[in-house]
Amino acid sequence: MTFLQAIFFAVIQGVSELFPVSSLGHAVILPAVLGWHLDQAAPQFLPFLVVLHVGTATALLIYFWREWWSLLQALIGQGEEVAERRHLIALLVIGTLPAVVLGFVFEHPLRRLFGSPAAAAFFLIINGFVLYGGEHLRRRALRVRERSELSEATWRDALIVGLWQTLAFLPGISRSGATIVGGLLAGLHHEDAARFSFLLATPVIAGAAVLEIPKLRHLPIAAGTVAVSGSTLWMAGVAAGITAYASTAFLMRYFHRYEENPALDPFAYYCWAAGALALLLLKLA
Repeated sequence: MTFLQAIFFAVIQGVSELFPVSSLGHAVILPAVLGWHLDQAAPQFLPFLVVLHVGTATALLIYFWREWWSLLQALIGQGEEVAERRHLIALLVIGTLPAVVLGFVFEHPLRRLFGSPAAAAFFLIINGFVLYGGEHLRRRALRVRERSELSEATWRDALIVGLWQTLAFLPGISRSGATIVGGLLAGLHHEDAARFSFLLATPVIAGAAVLEIPKLRHLPIAAGTVAVSGSTLWMAGVAAGITAYASTAFLMRYFHRYEENPALDPFAYYCWAAGALALLLLKLA
């Protein structure tokens, strides 16, 4: 992988990880569509993507540093609203568990899908239906009950969001999109659903990094593979972090501003168009 290809991947990762359009799906689809001869099923590919995710997680830590600091204080019994903060910690732990358990059980079967651009394009279209359907089911549910705040969410709500998150094991299904939809169906506002989704991303990404990054030390760097030099790898991680920070800032403002609108619909339209176009180009290639 060249330097420019690595940075391109990084920018796409930084944008599409937080936007509900599937970063993994784009990482699998775009090289095939652009004619890049990279072995995406190679063992080097997933650890490389995880490094980009670390950049994203770092951006989320920086953006939500006040939130994480208050959660840390709550753990040791300091600061204001300790009970509310500890409740949020419990929700994050419960929401993380399904990804940990199912990721461990299905790791090897799911890896086979990482190298299939057609499968990723198909699931990207499905992701559009998840976003569109979740948004409109939520609006229908609001006719019979009021929206709740994140502080009012229960452990069942967190578990449901966590189960939605596991859909992102399929390339083309967005982690942020699935968790935001899960939050909306639990009755949360768009902004609270996005906030919980972005906070939930940090432990999941950190866990993946702990498992995958050490593997980079034992992988060869050879022409024609997805392996890259150490300096290029970490520069790509920085690029992913910068774009992820900008994406987070934009989306938090977007969901705040368009709270009363079907805010996920534009992303659903994009997924349908991008997935269908990718399938067409792959068939013609």
